[in-house]
Amino acid sequence: MTAKDRQALGKALWAVADELRGSMNADDFRDYMLSFLFLRYLSGNYEKHARDLLKGEYPGPDAPLATGQTPLQYWYEKNPQDVATFETEMNNRVHYVIKPEYLWSHIAEMARTQHGELLNTLQQAFKHIEEDSFRNTFRGLFSEVNLASDKLGKDHRTKNEMLCTIISKINEGIADFSTDADSLGDAYEYLIAQFAAGSGKKAGEFYTPQAISTILARIVVLDSQDPTRGPRQYMRRVLDFACGSGSLLLNVLRQMKGSKGIGTLYGQELNITTYNLARMNMLLHGVKDDAFKIFHGNTLTNEWTDIFDPTDLKKIEFDAIVANPPFSLKWTPREALAQDPRFGNYGLAPKKAADMAFLLHGFHYLRDNGTMAIILPHGVLFRGGVEERIRRKLIDDGHIDAVIGLSPKLFFSTGIPVCILVLKKCVRPDDVLFIDASREFAKDKKQNRLRMGENGEPDDIGHIIDTYSQRREEARYSRRVPIAEIRQNDYNLNIPRYIDTYEEEAPIDLPTVMHRIHELEARRADLDRKIDAYFAELGLTDLVK
Repeated sequence: MTAKDRQALGKALWAVADELRGSMNADDFRDYMLSFLFLRYLSGNYEKHARDLLKGEYPGPDAPLATGQTPLQYWYEKNPQDVATFETEMNNRVHYVIKPEYLWSHIAEMARTQHGELLNTLQQAFKHIEEDSFRNTFRGLFSEVNLASDKLGKDHRTKNEMLCTIISKINEGIADFSTDADSLGDAYEYLIAQFAAGSGKKAGEFYTPQAISTILARIVVLDSQDPTRGPRQYMRRVLDFACGSGSLLLNVLRQMKGSKGIGTLYGQELNITTYNLARMNMLLHGVKDDAFKIFHGNTLTNEWTDIFDPTDLKKIEFDAIVANPPFSLKWTPREALAQDPRFGNYGLAPKKAADMAFLLHGFHYLRDNGTMAIILPHGVLFRGGVEERIRRKLIDDGHIDAVIGLSPKLFFSTGIPVCILVLKKCVRPDDVLFIDASREFAKDKKQNRLRMGENGEPDDIGHIIDTYSQRREEARYSRRVPIAEIRQNDYNLNIPRYIDTYEEEAPIDLPTVMHRIHELEARRADLDRKIDAYFAELGLTDLVK
């Protein structure tokens, strides 16, 4: 399936969402739509492997299926003695098991026939997937999908009818498209982006636009792909400590060319709805349940207890860290955090803006030869107080590798320009690379967009990555600034201090300009004479005077 076809699938599903949600809030309908798409992927993937495993035993089109019965249901009923062995083998192949009555093919058939038990079957299916399907339980995965909500209808019958309509429309919308992991995964991300765009600034925080996500991902995998830049060709652990819907982690996986290049993806997310989106997103993109760990908890208070034993936290480190944390989040740090190993050598970020707290959290868990890329507001580059002290130590210790400025209006959640800070624990050359990419973008309606070199457009992303990887200097775009110069500027990292974007205007040819002025004056005098003559013919000479 081509990228164009995958985008067409996403648009087809968005059209369904736009048609069906009616008066329902976009955020509420998002949870239904994406959950059903997730169930469709799990089911399709499961049935594909079931057909491969059973081969000739899998019921064909001539099997005497009962009304509403699916082929796998028929096989289960005919071979009860083989079910346990079958499910064990399926667990080994796809890492999960779904009972036939909970597969999408059966759910869709119930929706098509307006079956009165669809709502109850869906509730049972969601509970089954959360608690029984996977080797690792995914409790609460569908907790935000309220099948009893009055937004679906006033009573059980109307709710059931609404669910039948939604599922039938989704099934029709994807009927003409491939539904493999890549296709549905791309469609899932397309829908996330569309819901983020239409949900307002607050709701859009969970999504990092793909172009920006790609920049961070390509930066952190550079060392793993270029043997001249570092020793490793494999990343054991990758972390996004404010992972939202998980798109950044998936982009790192994509840049590493799949799971063979990465051991485990780790994420942390405080918002429960977004936490569930991230877990679904991982599975829907074909990431096995033992190849990722997404944790629901507060990053700033270091709530990692259901991923790692607290006594082992000092041993945890990551080869690559990417993050797009909430900008200038207000927080109230406890006094004990001043002694926290993450902040103890630097100080606590101010209550009005936790930006530096997020940065230090990630940096603390970065491996010695790892790379961290984090998106932050420009204020972290120049604000005073404790933030300046944090900058001083990071700069003096050689940990800030690059500062990259981007244009405004790239995010759904804010219109402000942002920057990317690249950090390393290994001591870098005695300079910081500054890149001013703030003038390279395309305007798309209300948002700006970084171009990717497609359809004859410039490659804004490639320009940034190539400049960063080569640490290349370019007039009015990039410069390697010595640490000594940064110290002279009181550790201020504001990009315009170091990159002059002023372009001289073309010199003015005064003789040509004066000649043009005289020509215009002569034309005006000639027009005045003609107007006077017209007024005289009309007998309006008094008006002329």
